[in-house]
Amino acid sequence: MIPWPRHDRTIAGFCRFLTIAGAITLAGLVQGRGVPAAEPSAGRWGVVDLSLLVSPKNPCVWPSGMTPYQLAPTRTIGPGPYNRDVVVIDEHTGTQFDAPAHFVPPPDSGLPGAGPMGNITGEKVEIWRFVGEACVIDCRDHVDDAPPGESFLIMPEVVLAWEHKHRRLGPGDVVLFRSGYTDRYYRPFPEGERFVSSVLDRRTPGWPAPAPETMKLLGERQVWAAGTDGASMGPVGPIAVATHQAGGQYGLVWTECATDFGALPETGALHAILANKHVGGSGGEARALAIIEPKLAAKLLTSVRAKRVADLTVKLDEDLPVTWPGESAGLEGARYLGKTLNAFDPARGPFFARMHILDSQAGTHLVTPSYSLPPDGFDNARYAPEVRETLAKYEARFGKRGTSDVTVDKVALDQLLGPARVIDVRDLVEGTMAVEPGKSPAITLERVRQAESKDGPIAAGDVVIFRSGYSDRFATKFPAGARMMAQPLAGKAAGWPTPELEVITYLANKGVRLIGTDGPTLGGVDPQHAMNVYWLTGSHGVGLVEYLTGLDQIPTTGAFFLFGPIKLEGAHGGYGRAIALY
Repeated sequence: MIPWPRHDRTIAGFCRFLTIAGAITLAGLVQGRGVPAAEPSAGRWGVVDLSLLVSPKNPCVWPSGMTPYQLAPTRTIGPGPYNRDVVVIDEHTGTQFDAPAHFVPPPDSGLPGAGPMGNITGEKVEIWRFVGEACVIDCRDHVDDAPPGESFLIMPEVVLAWEHKHRRLGPGDVVLFRSGYTDRYYRPFPEGERFVSSVLDRRTPGWPAPAPETMKLLGERQVWAAGTDGASMGPVGPIAVATHQAGGQYGLVWTECATDFGALPETGALHAILANKHVGGSGGEARALAIIEPKLAAKLLTSVRAKRVADLTVKLDEDLPVTWPGESAGLEGARYLGKTLNAFDPARGPFFARMHILDSQAGTHLVTPSYSLPPDGFDNARYAPEVRETLAKYEARFGKRGTSDVTVDKVALDQLLGPARVIDVRDLVEGTMAVEPGKSPAITLERVRQAESKDGPIAAGDVVIFRSGYSDRFATKFPAGARMMAQPLAGKAAGWPTPELEVITYLANKGVRLIGTDGPTLGGVDPQHAMNVYWLTGSHGVGLVEYLTGLDQIPTTGAFFLFGPIKLEGAHGGYGRAIALY
């Protein structure tokens, strides 16, 4: 989970949580909602992070024809209350996924390999394809078993041998080719040259990769997805395109540049590709994870095979209101931009790819503690006067504000999963309780207690999500999209719901470590209230997933929530993908 910020109130809260956990086991807390708990030895949910760290210091970007990755601050704590970043990123950076359109040309293009799957860009991939049972095929004996500048080809016989040992592959499966390549060669530069560059220069062997016939076999088996811990699903050399197209023609998607497959059993784990939702994208940056706790994984896989998977993520598009416009001039986040780098240009390569510039909290995103909490030793005199005034009132009421250096890469995935507790507050937007323009309706503690009286007590480890229907209603293309954030901030329309501060304290004391909302922020329209919300949640070690959507797809209890932010080193926010299994 997110490491606890350092101050007395937080330690006291942690001790209270340990007391609760000792009195009531986690299994007991979630029992009755159809979600079994992880064994203590496996962590709370038995989650394994399969994602590489994205950093300019690492070989996270293909070294030819792609945009180098960059992260830069656009706002810092002092004089303002928040840290904010801009990200420049290629869709195929770090751990990533390929949509069929990455290598399959559109059907009307007349290009070799063209077909209907060439229209399936990233946001059009069925959400159930991103989850499934991990079927790990061990290829470690062949990690360097090729001449320099070539790949060992994983032939269909390797897959058939795995089937002979275990079972026939089929719908609901995710085939993971484990070579140990990233574990061995994904290193900071200059060592990182060995990952791809020295291979392309024909100085070292490439990663093991499936032949086209192997991908065809997976497609015929109706496998949903695949994954590799190599730098690409395609082998080095001329058949890379054929391998990509062979899988893409069947609608297969796959993870590339995953890592730590050795932490998974050969069968039985739940694998998820929590990929970005770029409109028109060739795929996208992703967070790959697995749940290895047997009982929980088996329960969730039952939902997966029945395709009971809900996508709770807003689309990322230049024409949609996905970026914070700011309360006043100079306070906005970086606008979301997309640029096609290559569209099957013979001079550049037979593939389609895009890059993006965006705020690290664009679209559906995680708010980290370091977004609002400064590091140890921060001098509050660096705040602007109005921020110092708000902080003084906050500390008089709640005690000393915490400190934190927890950026998105330091947030353990264990905190970002759990049984979903959806609290319905739609009447605050749709009904008679809507407020005047420029204000946010308040989610009161009484509303939370009413939900508990209906659905049972909220428990430690639950993910509490406020469903207002706000994003479903207002996250539309511009100019109408200005109703989402810009008009409420300008005082021209009512805002989205925000919890009263007592609600946050109440949930934190119950052991809730993640809160979600389908509003664009949890803090609401008023900037002073928002500061209090982020200081309070950060100081309690509570993570926030903001700008969810489609919460009507899941019940108020009984679903299991997962969020995966992109693993960007040093980023103060984490854009990513939210799903729920129900």
